[in-house]
Amino acid sequence: MSTPLASPGGPPSGRTATGPGAALRRALPPGLLFALPFLVLFALFMVWPLVHGVWMSLTDTSLAARDASFIGLDNYTEALGDAEMWRAMWHTVWFTVVSTVPLVAVALAMALLVYTGLPGQWVWRLAFFAPYLLPVGVIGLLWLWLYQPDLGLYNHLLQAVGLDGYAWLSDESVALYAIVIATVWWTVGFNFLLFLAALQAVPDHLYEAAALDGAGAWRRLWHVTLPQLRRIIGVVTVLQILASLKVFDQVYLLTKGGPNGSTRPVVEYLYDMGFTGYRLGYASAISYVFFALVVLASSVQFVALRRREK
Repeated sequence: MSTPLASPGGPPSGRTATGPGAALRRALPPGLLFALPFLVLFALFMVWPLVHGVWMSLTDTSLAARDASFIGLDNYTEALGDAEMWRAMWHTVWFTVVSTVPLVAVALAMALLVYTGLPGQWVWRLAFFAPYLLPVGVIGLLWLWLYQPDLGLYNHLLQAVGLDGYAWLSDESVALYAIVIATVWWTVGFNFLLFLAALQAVPDHLYEAAALDGAGAWRRLWHVTLPQLRRIIGVVTVLQILASLKVFDQVYLLTKGGPNGSTRPVVEYLYDMGFTGYRLGYASAISYVFFALVVLASSVQFVALRRREK
């Protein structure tokens, strides 16, 4: 007695699959079934918090009160007129400007040094990338020690050459730049890795042709290497700007936004409003104002990069 042949993608001929699972498979396209677990998790952990956050920003939700009432755009109106919020926004923007330049330029220089064949390359790669693997708590504790006014390494080196030390984390004119130095040391390894991978993808025949034309090392750098890295430089710059705009951890651990709020970024300000001032609705409104500015800045950057490529 012959066995019924199985039809592709279904049960053997003469049978019909039954049950809720079979009905779901017939109702939905196969591709959607594969994507369904991801879509459920995405909706649960991304879409729903986003929608709920918008709703909270339109209410007076507070950690100190159970009930919340709808107040419309009052939180947004207050945020746009909040001088402290704009001060924190300026600190965030200035930190982004001051930190992005060295985080791109220093990372590129490090990648070029390793790519050109320094002796003991694995040591340099480990030394450049290892700080990025450290947790932020370790970074905060390490740089608190380095910045100690009396016993810190930096003031000790300055005094050794006859210079006065600084109150690195308690001087309003220096504190933000001290955080920038710590951030560059901590995170430059990631950009270094991206640049090194891009350098290894540059075709060798371009360097061979340039060498045959008599181009020296500097001319090969300016006319071969950097033009080939133009796109990755743009991508790294955009990623770094977006990362710097979200600065919070190292500032909170090193200065807690001080002295006198001179280093407080906007993320810490909305944290203070939400979890210290208990005004979750107002903090949500600040976060969406900040989100809109970040989207605007990233859109301008992408448009500029596309125009430059064209």
